[in-house]
Amino acid sequence: MFTGIVEELGEITAVETLDDACRFRLRGPAVTQGAQHGDSIAVNGVCLTVVEHEGDEFTADVMAETLDRSSLGALTVGSRVNLERPMAVGGRLGGHIVQGHVDGTGEILERRPSENWEIVRISLPADLSRYVVEKGSITVDGISLTVVDAGSDHFTVSLIPTTLALTTLGIKQPGDPVNLEVDVIAKYVERMLGDRAIGEGAAR
Repeated sequence: MFTGIVEELGEITAVETLDDACRFRLRGPAVTQGAQHGDSIAVNGVCLTVVEHEGDEFTADVMAETLDRSSLGALTVGSRVNLERPMAVGGRLGGHIVQGHVDGTGEILERRPSENWEIVRISLPADLSRYVVEKGSITVDGISLTVVDAGSDHFTVSLIPTTLALTTLGIKQPGDPVNLEVDVIAKYVERMLGDRAIGEGAAR
């Protein structure tokens, strides 16, 4: 489990295209400290497994399913990425519960800078809109953020200078894709209420 608090801004140093997958080599001095084969690291919000680790770099395989459902397929050598290690047992949940399982992708639609923060508007797939509510949590490229405004096909977030300086949302521009993970609690509640409604209907 992750928290959506990005540890560092890493970089793609190599991309190897395979028949039905892709292998990335990434640089991340902080997240590779003590890293071992089989460890999990979130890359732009996608939970990936460390295949090899040497110095401040690690490699991770990405299968076709993940490439299809996320924006990782658009990454190239030199691309900056948000990196986070899983939360340690007993650690602080600084953001919210993030699984690293991307639900879909959005697109940066607009950036509105101000003196002390920036408002970013992001497109929202229709099948995810019911999980996004004003003042609720959402994960964008692995970053735990609070929804400012929620529409049927978009939402906005307000970014402080620290987020702009230390994550990919400081450099992404309108038209760039982002990974989205909605609050898993909302999905569980929907499933339980749906099952309950079905059960009540069958009992009548």
